[in-house]
Amino acid sequence: MQGVANGFYRLSEWVMRLAYLNLLWIAFTFLGLAIFGFMPATTAMFAIVRKWQRGDEDFSIFFTFWSVYKKDFKSVNIIGVVLFLLGYCLSIEFQILTSQTELIYYLARFGVIAQFILYSIVVAYFFPIFVHFKLSKKDYFKWAFIIGLSHPILTVVLLGLLTFLYFIIIKTIPAVLFFFGGSVTAFILMWGVSLTFSKLEENKV
Repeated sequence: MQGVANGFYRLSEWVMRLAYLNLLWIAFTFLGLAIFGFMPATTAMFAIVRKWQRGDEDFSIFFTFWSVYKKDFKSVNIIGVVLFLLGYCLSIEFQILTSQTELIYYLARFGVIAQFILYSIVVAYFFPIFVHFKLSKKDYFKWAFIIGLSHPILTVVLLGLLTFLYFIIIKTIPAVLFFFGGSVTAFILMWGVSLTFSKLEENKV
């Protein structure tokens, strides 16, 4: 019975941690007026998750979050502008192509879809790499792209798992996303992407 009680306590503790981290992520995103708050808040969230997964649990979540948020505010927002512009251009390009009826434009849509898949891979791998390594801005994009493509099974599993979870939650209890949407996503991505870090660490050495 003691083992069951301890297990339930640990589960409750993690539920509270993830909910608290998610609320911090939302609050600090709006603190930066959403546009300028999303990237540093997401970076801080991944930094917290990274510490947890490396066995470090004895630290102040709030003050660590705030420290990372302030430290990376400018640099990560510059990268965020680039990612936003790339995503915006892809969406505009796809909308233009879908408004055309000729066969050539129909075929071109698949090219845009392929570009969007690559874009999604870069975004998914970017935050775990950013909080784990100190690289130049262009290298964050390069290594997110390289590692994502060189581990296709892992990439498909991670993106597929997140898509499945979001689908189930939205169809059942959408309110869960408010408390766990960001933190659970960060936990899954940080865990999965960190399995690939040995390749980049060897390259840096």
